[in-house]
Amino acid sequence: MKPFLILQLRPETEAADDEYAAFLQKGRLAPENARRLRLDCEPLPPDLALDAFSGVIVGGGPGCISDGEAAKSETDRRIEAAILGLLPEITARDLPFLGCCYGIGLLAHHLGAPVAKGRFGEPVGATTCRLTEAGRADPLTRNLPETFAAFVGHKEAVEALPPGCAHLLASAPCPFQMIRHGANVYATQFHPEADSAGFELRIRIYRDRGYFPPEAADDLIALCRAQAVDWPETILARFVARFARP
Repeated sequence: MKPFLILQLRPETEAADDEYAAFLQKGRLAPENARRLRLDCEPLPPDLALDAFSGVIVGGGPGCISDGEAAKSETDRRIEAAILGLLPEITARDLPFLGCCYGIGLLAHHLGAPVAKGRFGEPVGATTCRLTEAGRADPLTRNLPETFAAFVGHKEAVEALPPGCAHLLASAPCPFQMIRHGANVYATQFHPEADSAGFELRIRIYRDRGYFPPEAADDLIALCRAQAVDWPETILARFVARFARP
C-alpha cells in the first residue's frame, strides 16, 4: 500500500520517538507503510507529492499557533510554515489528513477560525469526550460509546467551528475535541495515539513548559495511570484502515 506520511512537530527526541511508535502501534501500521519526517530536524522535500501517500498524520508538540511571531522560535516558525504550506492542497483536494492536538489548531487557523489561549485550555490528563449528532454518523466515530476518556494537555484551543467543518466530538471544558473538514480532513484536540505510559513520559519531558506546576507532575502521572483510556486509538486505527490505498 501507499505509505502514510507522519509529520512530527516535537523537538524533543525522546517524545518524538515515543509518539511515532504509538502512531504505528495504535494505528496498526507496519513501519514499511509509514514515512516519518521530523520537521524540527528536516524540511519537507521540495519534490514532495501528496499523491504518493495514503494520507497525512500530523502529531502534537509544544508550539502554539496563537503565539505572536516574536514569541516563537525559529524552529516553531519553520514547523508551522511547513504544515500551513501543505494545508491549502489538502483541504482543496479533500486529501486524507489527521491532525492531532497542535494539528487541530493549525487546521483551524488555515480555515480562518479563531485559535486562542485561556478560554478552552484543559489541564493535562484525561477529559471526557462526548459524541455529537454528526459524530454518531461519521465513519471514524460511529458506534463509539456516547462518552469516553481521552488524554489532553493544551494551552490553546479552537474557539469556533471552522467554515466547512462538521463537529464530531466535544468535552465540557473544550467544545471542539474533533472536527472534520469536507469528507476526509480530520483533526482532534486530544491525542488518539496516547496511552497512560506515553502520557507519563510527556509529563516528565514537558514538566517545565508551563502546562502545569512542575511540583504537580507526580500527581498527574498517578491520575493518568488510574485512567482507562482505550477508545481514542480506535479513531486512529479507523483512519488508517479507511484511507489505506494500494
